[in-house]
Amino acid sequence: MQFGTNTREFFDQTGKISNFAGRFFSSVAKPRFETAEFFNQCFLIGYKSLALIALTAFIMGLVLTMQLRPSLVEYGVQSQLPVMVGIAIVREIGPVITALIFAGKIASSIGAELGSMKVTEQIDAMDVSGTNPYKYLVTTRVIATTLMLPVLTVLGDAVSLFGAYIGVNIRSVTSFQLFFTQVFQSLSYGDLVPAVIKTFFFGFAVGIIGCYKGYFSSKGTRGVGSSANSAVVLSSVLIFVIDLLAVQITDLLGLN
Repeated sequence: MQFGTNTREFFDQTGKISNFAGRFFSSVAKPRFETAEFFNQCFLIGYKSLALIALTAFIMGLVLTMQLRPSLVEYGVQSQLPVMVGIAIVREIGPVITALIFAGKIASSIGAELGSMKVTEQIDAMDVSGTNPYKYLVTTRVIATTLMLPVLTVLGDAVSLFGAYIGVNIRSVTSFQLFFTQVFQSLSYGDLVPAVIKTFFFGFAVGIIGCYKGYFSSKGTRGVGSSANSAVVLSSVLIFVIDLLAVQITDLLGLN
């Protein structure tokens, strides 16, 4: 009985989120576009997340290099360390970890913000005053998350590779030019393009889920907290699902 109830709730939530996402696409096609709010959200979502993403990426590159080095030294292939770290970061670790950090910060922020507006009836007031709350609040945020996450991922990959370079030089001496020459020679368009493309879908998922949970938040402070928490959990799960699908598609297309 409980399994049947959970299944119905799952499909009910899936249908509502799909309808919410479909409303986004129809809203984008209609004038007028809230340009000022869009750029404001790009600043808040992109620029304000840069420091956290950069710090996380640097530590990730440094730790990954230090963890891989002993195993490569044991097999006498430590010279391949820049190649392995570069491929791992650019293909998979960089986009996914950046997206998860982004989801933890942005999905919770959007969910809490819109949830608070819902609870205090600000969304209803916007609707009554003639402003389209969906277009002003949701469309701008979803477009901003969709566009900002790929930018943050590219910057995070660069910082992470620099952290890997520092990690390599802790136990040995490798020039900056040699390290990055080895990294970029090992990469191809089949590594770069799919990794960047899937971050657009990651960003879209984070924006849609955060907005949906906040836009339909239940009354009270507990409802706002629940919206923020569930937005992070669901967007993180979706990131892994999208990543799995992306890997399968790139494998079928022969890009791996």
